[in-house]
Amino acid sequence: MYEYYPTNETTYQPKKTKRRQLGMIAAVSIIAMFITGYVAGAAYNTSTTTTPNIQTLQQQINTLQQQVTTTSAQHTQTIIVDNTSLASIYDNVRDAIVVINGIVPTDTFFGTTYGNVQGSGFIYSQNGETVIITNEHVVQDATNITVTFSNGDAYPATVKGEDAYADLAVLTIEGSTEQVIPLEIASSTALQVGDPVIAIGSPFGLGGTMTTGIISQLGRTLQDDVAGSYPIANIIQTSVPINPGNSGGPLLNYQGQVIGITTAIIQNSNGLGFAIPSNTLLREIPAIMATGSYDEHAWLGVSGTDMTYALAHTMGISTTYGWLITTVTAGGAADQAGLHGGTQRQRSINGYQTIGGDVIIAIDGTRIVNGDALMSYLEEHTTPGQIISLTIIRDHQQQTVSMTLGHRPVLP
Repeated sequence: MYEYYPTNETTYQPKKTKRRQLGMIAAVSIIAMFITGYVAGAAYNTSTTTTPNIQTLQQQINTLQQQVTTTSAQHTQTIIVDNTSLASIYDNVRDAIVVINGIVPTDTFFGTTYGNVQGSGFIYSQNGETVIITNEHVVQDATNITVTFSNGDAYPATVKGEDAYADLAVLTIEGSTEQVIPLEIASSTALQVGDPVIAIGSPFGLGGTMTTGIISQLGRTLQDDVAGSYPIANIIQTSVPINPGNSGGPLLNYQGQVIGITTAIIQNSNGLGFAIPSNTLLREIPAIMATGSYDEHAWLGVSGTDMTYALAHTMGISTTYGWLITTVTAGGAADQAGLHGGTQRQRSINGYQTIGGDVIIAIDGTRIVNGDALMSYLEEHTTPGQIISLTIIRDHQQQTVSMTLGHRPVLP
């Protein structure tokens, strides 16, 4: 399985603040010297009748110096707040973040062997019921699951429900959590690339480890064995440092709210991590807690590939974006709507590629650039049974096709 990786950009802000502070002090100092020189000259060349003017100028100098001191103190206070804000967030949430351990039996030629699995999770309250949220792959096929809190207290845990298509699992524990304040899950709708984020988890078993970074992209898809041949869609990409053991831990904003679950990394990459968005949690947790599963993933019943300039040139069309349908599942939603799969096989650099099928370029008026955009739109904005309008390119012509979405098949 996978895990996560970032840098703390806030370290650059004090430098900028310091430059502005020094510039202000220098400017005021020059003004003060000018006024002082003027006052000295005036005192030398005028009579004692100008004494009140000298006193007024001296008061102005004192006022300016006080303003510089006040401004400097304000900037210093801002720096202190910035430097301690992450520590405050950590103190507020650390007790709600746990280490999850389990044992996974594996049948081999020599008999059954047992391996240890370890991940992270966090406390959440749904309608007054306290549960542990984590990744499905952390507890998949695991037995003897235990949850350990930051103070060392450990309790047996049971999987209450899960959804492999979102790599999401909900656990209950046999112990009191009254002293722990559950984390708040915020909507991920307003997230933007560049937003600062925090991950807290147990990389390599080192519980309570905090790392920071930014959101580096949104709307990715992730292919993982836990979801079979189906992609996990609408994923957050982040630069937060993630390692094995971080899986299932919270991805937080700077208000200490959960905006995702750290889930995977690209091995041997430098800061390419992924998280399940909080909107998925908010949508699925109530159903998982009530029924033990979630069965509201929309399904097209197609497979395909991203459009490229080379594909468009080969097909003789001018549209270089979208998602090319290569195969259509018999009896599926796309088949019933009359969508076409590929009809030709063309040799490519990597072998043969099927072309000639419909190219999806929009859903309900939303531009579909590639497969990530297609799967993320379906995950975030649609449900089974919903009627959508597909804009496609077929036989060099743009057309609109109406279709009713199906249910994604249940994993074996």
